[in-house]
Amino acid sequence: MATQSTSRNDFWKALGPGLLWAGASIGVSHLIQSTRAGATYNFNLVWLVILAMVMKYPFFEFGPRYAAATGNSLLHGYHRWKPWALGVFIAMTVGTMFAVMAAVTIVTAGLATQLFPFGISILTWSAIIVVICALILMFGQYALLDSTIKVVIVILSVSTIIAVVAAVFHGPAGEPGATPPALWTLAGVSFMVGLLGWMPCPIDVSVWHSLWTLERRKQTGVAPAYKNIRLDFDIGYYGTGFMALGFLGLGALVMFGTGEVFANSGGAFAGQLVDLYTKTLGSWSRLIILLAAFTTMFSTTLTVADAYPRVLSEAWAEFQSGAKSERSKKIYWSAMAVVMIGALLLLTRLRSTMTFMVDLATTLSFLTAPVLAWFNYRVLFGPGFPKEFRPSAGLQRLSRIGLVFLTGFALVYIYWRFIPG
Repeated sequence: MATQSTSRNDFWKALGPGLLWAGASIGVSHLIQSTRAGATYNFNLVWLVILAMVMKYPFFEFGPRYAAATGNSLLHGYHRWKPWALGVFIAMTVGTMFAVMAAVTIVTAGLATQLFPFGISILTWSAIIVVICALILMFGQYALLDSTIKVVIVILSVSTIIAVVAAVFHGPAGEPGATPPALWTLAGVSFMVGLLGWMPCPIDVSVWHSLWTLERRKQTGVAPAYKNIRLDFDIGYYGTGFMALGFLGLGALVMFGTGEVFANSGGAFAGQLVDLYTKTLGSWSRLIILLAAFTTMFSTTLTVADAYPRVLSEAWAEFQSGAKSERSKKIYWSAMAVVMIGALLLLTRLRSTMTFMVDLATTLSFLTAPVLAWFNYRVLFGPGFPKEFRPSAGLQRLSRIGLVFLTGFALVYIYWRFIPG
């Protein structure tokens, strides 16, 4: 049983879930989508990254807030509010988990072939990476996951900052006078939707965050004060936004105007990304770029490998009236095996269409975002939520504006994509 604490020193007891959230977020949305945004549109989409971070903030913040206030995850909140809402969330999870796991794994594997040039195929690397993730989670469980991500985030942050500073001093690599394509076309709107879908990450990660918050409480035996949980979240959230702008800047400075066309396969994309940076910044930057990119994607793959099984096992417990048992653990490990095997099977068929998988997964995440944002809003402002933990009036207004924004942009995309002009 965790004890409630209000000590400032207990911030260190709260630190962890926000970094796990950052580890899950700083992946495809940053390395691929943000870099592509800069490479294709120069700095013209900085506003969209910032807008996405602002508009989605309340719905991500509601995850740890709910866990701190109730001692339960958002899955419990969905089930308590409307049992069908939990069913919808699980259906969305099952419908996307193989594609998401496959997308993050293939990019990680592509980078591994560059970082460790042993002649191993990208599919074999994909299998090795998921096995390593499984072993970390099996033998270290949450504690090792937490410690691993903290180290990875430090390596990622330092190497990315060095790369961005080097790119700024080097200056733009593209042809002077190069102009980006128009934004408000079907191709432009489709790309913006893909960028928004995982910027900083899908809204369902708010559920993962609430689960990690509870797991951290169980690990430390302390229920930290909400202000410390919020600080942990804000560090991860704002850091994620900073990193997104960093990768967009790298894409703009290193790739925009060079005429380079992104490859579709994971291995080719990884080699292309690293080679472009190396040619522009110098051979000394190769290891730094590889470390930044690989740690970015490995952290995402590791957290995703934990999150989907955790969600499914907790959802099972919720449907069993909250009863947790050894069966929940069996469901966790069984679900992990299913997710990993399913992702690898998907990769055997689609490994050469990485960008298609990424665009599909990010677009689906964006189109489901208004639904999940509404779920989070209703749970936090429902009659069963403790009033003392209710979001401020300003955060409530921002959440309403965010709902309008996410819904409106989704309708704009549907109009541009499916309504004949």
